[in-house]
Amino acid sequence: MENIIEIKGAKKQYGSGEAAVFALDGVDFSLAEEKICVILGPSGSGKSTLLNMIGGLDSLDAGEITVDGVPITGLGKKALTAYRKRKIGFVFQFYNLIPDLTVEENVQVVAEIAEKPLDTDEILRALDIEKYRYRFPRELSGGQQQRVAIARAMVKNPRLLLCDELTGALDSRSSRSVLRFIEKINREYGTTTLIITHNEAIAGMADTVLHIKDGKIASVEDHDRRLSADEIEL
Repeated sequence: MENIIEIKGAKKQYGSGEAAVFALDGVDFSLAEEKICVILGPSGSGKSTLLNMIGGLDSLDAGEITVDGVPITGLGKKALTAYRKRKIGFVFQFYNLIPDLTVEENVQVVAEIAEKPLDTDEILRALDIEKYRYRFPRELSGGQQQRVAIARAMVKNPRLLLCDELTGALDSRSSRSVLRFIEKINREYGTTTLIITHNEAIAGMADTVLHIKDGKIASVEDHDRRLSADEIEL
């Protein structure tokens, strides 16, 4: 199985002089396609910076990032927009749904601009939100809104699904429900998935666990067997 992500010598600095902080300080990392990777680390460790770099939301000061065989380091604004559109699905902690659109419309608006979208009905069924398709975000629970956010990210058929604290605002029951669907998406569509979290229990679901501290990779764990969402203790 080929690597979908290759990172070499990644550095990102904020500030200068004595106030300089290295959000990333010489990170080297690779990840095979169709895997689930959990990124763990305290606040300020650099994990969100790393996710943003892979997602093309920010640029490195030094080093290289290659995704799906394409070096994204140094791409121009237009090329990065095309990269995010074709390759990346983002799921954030606070959903970012459009309040005046229904569930179906929130998903369909992304499908309409994707090159090879999945079927909206199929995604709504897969995430068990078809029955909410005509509801507005304000009429949904937090867990239901998060599933809509996942559906919106998945309908574009991304190579990479990037999740930033996707269970951080949810109770344990809703968290487990959302994680089941992340697991299902990986299994059924082969979508490579990266999850940033403070919850170390979620690491049991991963093929690879990346521990980050002070902008550096502290350790990497590879699991021979990953736990199901129902087996982890939230």
